[in-house]
Amino acid sequence: MQHPDDAAVFRLPGGDLLVQTVDLIAPIVDGAVDFGMIAAANSLSDVYAMGGRPLTAMNIMCFPESLPLSVLGEILGGAQRTIREAGAVLVGGHTVVDPELKFGLAVSGIVDDGEVLSIDRARVGDILVLTKPIGTGIVNQALRKGLVDDRAAAYQHSLRSMTTLNAAGARAARAAGASAATDVTGFGLLGHAAQFARAAQVTFEIDRAEVPVLDGVPALVAGGVVPKRSRENAESYRTRVAGVAGEQDAVLLFDPQTSGGLLVCIPAERLDVFRQAIGDWPLGVHVVGRVAARADHDVVVRSG
Repeated sequence: MQHPDDAAVFRLPGGDLLVQTVDLIAPIVDGAVDFGMIAAANSLSDVYAMGGRPLTAMNIMCFPESLPLSVLGEILGGAQRTIREAGAVLVGGHTVVDPELKFGLAVSGIVDDGEVLSIDRARVGDILVLTKPIGTGIVNQALRKGLVDDRAAAYQHSLRSMTTLNAAGARAARAAGASAATDVTGFGLLGHAAQFARAAQVTFEIDRAEVPVLDGVPALVAGGVVPKRSRENAESYRTRVAGVAGEQDAVLLFDPQTSGGLLVCIPAERLDVFRQAIGDWPLGVHVVGRVAARADHDVVVRSG
């Protein structure tokens, strides 16, 4: 593939499509079990974004000598819980001594039917559906600064989002005849949308009012919580995105997500099918925009 898609795809001799990806992150929460669950969900997400189903996973751990081994066990236990929930099998892993704790998975999956949901296939006229609210990067920054704790509603909502697998969204995308999908992670909603649109040579029109945000996040931004990566993303994509109304919107819309939702292109008339297929999804199904013919920018944000 010529574009920065979510995972590598290899066609096996029998014709099946093998999806492979690897990811690891540094801790963003205090609890070791929660960190393991989040890191696993984040790694598995790339397979879902391609329309695949995870089969196997291997742990990748960088572990400091200064930490007790019980922490390592808790992280792996949290990850194993999420891997099992995904219906995948943990088949091994590797640990190295490192001054900075990092953890993730190498994941192999398969596309059971049809083609992968690569980002270069978005169709003009499709609607853009987002399956999780944004704002996890802002909450994590507030946690590091001591502005929220693990009892705060913003933290609990963020934790639920980051530990929720994108499996249901991937199934719904398939059922609704999606043309393309990606997961929203480190480049923020607008950064990933810009990559997505350019790969398909279209323009994404995003309705600002329809973009879901985690509870409590706007107040954190108004109080000055700004992840460094938000500013970096906004600067990197400033010539490719039009219509962002002010710094606070830029912070939100470029907020780097961990284990973010799927951004899916589907025919407008298939929205009910998507909603039915995703089932009792706790994080909402949000129509955040549409795919338009190629214009001057990759993404145009509409505020009114």
